[in-house]
Amino acid sequence: MMKEVIEIANNIKEMKIRGAAEIARAAAHALAIASMNIKTSSPDEFIEELKKVKNLLLSTRPTAVSLPNALMYIMHRVEIAYKKGMSTEELKEIAIKAAEDFKKNSMEAIKKISEIGAKRIRNGDIIMTHCNSSVVISILKEAKRQGKEFEVIATETRPRFQGRLTAKALAEAGIPVTLIIDSAARYFMPKVDKVIVGADAITANGAVVNKIGTSQIALAAHEARVRVFVGAETYKFSPSTILGELVEIEERPIEEVMPLEELPKGVKVANPAFDITPPEYIDIIITEKGIIPPQAAILILMEEFGWIIGEEIGIRKFVEEEEI
Repeated sequence: MMKEVIEIANNIKEMKIRGAAEIARAAAHALAIASMNIKTSSPDEFIEELKKVKNLLLSTRPTAVSLPNALMYIMHRVEIAYKKGMSTEELKEIAIKAAEDFKKNSMEAIKKISEIGAKRIRNGDIIMTHCNSSVVISILKEAKRQGKEFEVIATETRPRFQGRLTAKALAEAGIPVTLIIDSAARYFMPKVDKVIVGADAITANGAVVNKIGTSQIALAAHEARVRVFVGAETYKFSPSTILGELVEIEERPIEEVMPLEELPKGVKVANPAFDITPPEYIDIIITEKGIIPPQAAILILMEEFGWIIGEEIGIRKFVEEEEI
């Protein structure tokens, strides 16, 4: 397998590439690189090799649904072309174009979300955020560009401290920001006007899978009657959850919490990377298609991924073959 593809996969797994959007774009790029470098003239062999790369990338971060959705976006188009009997060179061109289209659509989605989300920010707001979301940072930067004056409280987001990256990015954009430890979120919540977070996955019932600690912040916000906004591109909605599948919560290495040599005998360490915030603790989800309540997540899945619900057929997937 190509060295560059393996390097991208390792960088995703080791969180050198982080954030659901960045992970998705990196995976799409890796699949395009693989397509260009597979040495065969056989369409059958090309598809098999591409599937191996897809499976490698899928194994890196199981919770971030943006990753499999990015790969599905590309593979779906390639497999349709394959079934039509197209040549290996044509399949390569389709895979590369699909990857570029996905990356372009991803960036455009963030821009649209930032424009929509910025409208919800008012002068004088104090906004709390958690982890390091490119969508949230874009919303806040857009509000700043529009001339709005507000402050941000950013949690450190232990154990990887992604919140420090958020604080740095906001400060560089001229946005006043206060960095706090995660456990201080409830202490500061009465001063907060709204919470804005990103998402790694959104389920069919509108629950939000995001960095560990998000659900506690949402709970504190609910208690304090502070609104919680989630910014998420539609490719972060999880189609498998409509059939009852659960989102796998990734367990990260012990060493992120404590060096193994310092771990006392008899002590176990649990390090889940994400948690699930119930839809009743979320006010709105901001997507590139507009603002929706969490309960409307099922409609996004039906539109984006072709799911049809009916009394006779139950739930089935309907995918029309597209013109390539």
